[in-house]
Amino acid sequence: MKKIILAVLLMPGLFAFSQKNASVSFEKWISLKGVGSPVISPDGKTIVYSVTTTDWTNNAYDNELWMARDGESPVQLTRTNKASSSNAAFTPDGKFVSFLANRGEKTQLYIISIMGGEAIQVTRDEDGISNYDWSPDGTRIVYSKPQTDSKQEKNTRERFGAFAVEGKEYRQHHLWILNFHYDSIFLAGELPCYPAKKDSTKTDTAKVPGCFLLPVAKQLTEGDFSVAGFSWSPDGKQVAFNRQLDPLILSGISSDIVLLDVASKKMTTVINHPTGDFFNNWSPDGNSFVYGSSVNDSVTNYFKNNRLFIYDLTTKKSVEIAKDIDENKSVADWNKAGLFISAFEKTKRKLYSVDLKTGLSKVITLPLDLPGGISFSKNTDAIAVSGRNYDGLNEIYSWRLNQPLKQVSNSTAQIKDWNTPVNEVIQWKSKDGAMIEGVLLKPKNYDPKKKYPLLAVIHGGPTGIDLPDPVPTYVYPIMQWVEKGALVLRVNYRGSAGYGEKFRTLNVGNLGVGDMWDVVSGIEWLNSKNMIDTSRMGCMGWSQGGYISAFLTTNTHIFKAISVGAGISNWVTYYVNTDITPFTRQYLEATPWNDMNVYLKTSPMTNINKASTPTLIQHGEFDKRVPIPNAYELYRGLQDRGIPSRLVVYKGFGHGINKPKERLAAVWHNWQWFNQYIFGEKEEPMPVE
Repeated sequence: MKKIILAVLLMPGLFAFSQKNASVSFEKWISLKGVGSPVISPDGKTIVYSVTTTDWTNNAYDNELWMARDGESPVQLTRTNKASSSNAAFTPDGKFVSFLANRGEKTQLYIISIMGGEAIQVTRDEDGISNYDWSPDGTRIVYSKPQTDSKQEKNTRERFGAFAVEGKEYRQHHLWILNFHYDSIFLAGELPCYPAKKDSTKTDTAKVPGCFLLPVAKQLTEGDFSVAGFSWSPDGKQVAFNRQLDPLILSGISSDIVLLDVASKKMTTVINHPTGDFFNNWSPDGNSFVYGSSVNDSVTNYFKNNRLFIYDLTTKKSVEIAKDIDENKSVADWNKAGLFISAFEKTKRKLYSVDLKTGLSKVITLPLDLPGGISFSKNTDAIAVSGRNYDGLNEIYSWRLNQPLKQVSNSTAQIKDWNTPVNEVIQWKSKDGAMIEGVLLKPKNYDPKKKYPLLAVIHGGPTGIDLPDPVPTYVYPIMQWVEKGALVLRVNYRGSAGYGEKFRTLNVGNLGVGDMWDVVSGIEWLNSKNMIDTSRMGCMGWSQGGYISAFLTTNTHIFKAISVGAGISNWVTYYVNTDITPFTRQYLEATPWNDMNVYLKTSPMTNINKASTPTLIQHGEFDKRVPIPNAYELYRGLQDRGIPSRLVVYKGFGHGINKPKERLAAVWHNWQWFNQYIFGEKEEPMPVE
């Protein structure tokens, strides 16, 4: 621990001389702690939540659990060396907290008393555990895990070596049950011990002196399918789970909802529409459940609103709810106080209750601009909430309906002395008349008589959304650029979440083109207000934002520099390489083989011969979502035209940069690129000492 702290303290000053006009170093910014994932005890007196810190020594982000008991300051509950603790849950009696962690034996289940002490390992499964759920009486645990390779698979690999058939490289996940009562261990004062072998029968029942022998888990489901989400019924007799063809990302569209009778292992499929059906929550009485479904619409999973239904186990009928909310909806909980869901409304997120008779929703007053995770106490009206207001970082709160929030964490204190930008939500009309919103970031000493350089930062998705944020993160040093003397525009272009289904469909068949209209019209609106210096403008984005940036590279000449992060350059190249091919077919409404014109219209490479903007390209080496051939194609096209361009490949990474050192590198690459072309500064080598 001392080494980690030392690294964090030393590194901010390491590169400080190159961060001109920036009072907060990139390392300090990347090292911000984050809080989230609150769970509250059944009696409502204890909240457990996660705290994420940056571990520079091990080049990782560490997630640990903290606990706040009624009226007391939060304390750290778990400490997992070189690993993280996650998936916290209270035991049904509220005396203990269970969690998942990999402490050298794959991911296993642990349990720790709320009074403190050492965590005890509950499972020692050779395949590791994916997720788990306590039975309502606290005597059994159901967990999911990948199945072990069969003898035939092992023999094939031994004889023929390593190879994979496309679409067949996976291990199905199934449910297992463990009969376990935590009081047995703690009352006996003995540590748990485990059978010597998985198939051992002798040590399963034998008493081993000096330790409490844990029972062996038994398999509940089997077959050629994969279990996704699952949940015990309130009476502890059934487990509802999502069954899909396999665990691959595209197989969610095959998901059905199955009820498993635990005693007999009988499985009954209750919801099986042609597309994806997903279990959410049981009703408190166990007579019904709420689920999400695409029903018969194969495109709902991308740009149409999701739909929620209540299934009655007695009548075996479903009724749709919350049809009055024109957005994607998430189920927060269903408890004695009601059924609660949440959804974006432009740049705010709202919490709703659902009238179970009419299916209509009602906004719940919650004094947060952006509530996130929410956990309801089982036996009281106490609630734990994570969320933030526009000007702060995410915090943990205790709450009761229609009462003020009580803040538990103090995460925002980390930035109290920082020179953070001013966020303003603005609105303008795009080329085709569509109303577009964006977030404009200005320095605190903003002078309306002055014209500022402009940097446009474009979110991914396309169904992502940009929100007011004092310290916008990832690989673009937005806060430092604003402090340096620039304005930053974050555009919620057509297709973004928060503005309803019709808005999210506006770029269908018109990707890139309509998105470009929205970015350019926003810039034109700022120029009409005499706010920006149009001779010093740049643009950047990651994923779909990278694609739009690439499209702007080859279709406009208004920017001095552009950065393309994990972006699509050619929809045909993307279509044949990506792990989500339906995305392309649905947004372009065609395959390349039956409508090449729409692929040409929307591909940046189509107009590569018109490109003139210096372009930085950033990409993960093993990106499956936007495979790296897209980066090489754009880079080669720019190089052949003699346009200043640079391709940076982040070794070992997929679609995101999820380690702090490489994230620092990506930030520095963007900082240097735009400082050179927008601010006219000489490029400096990355300092290493």
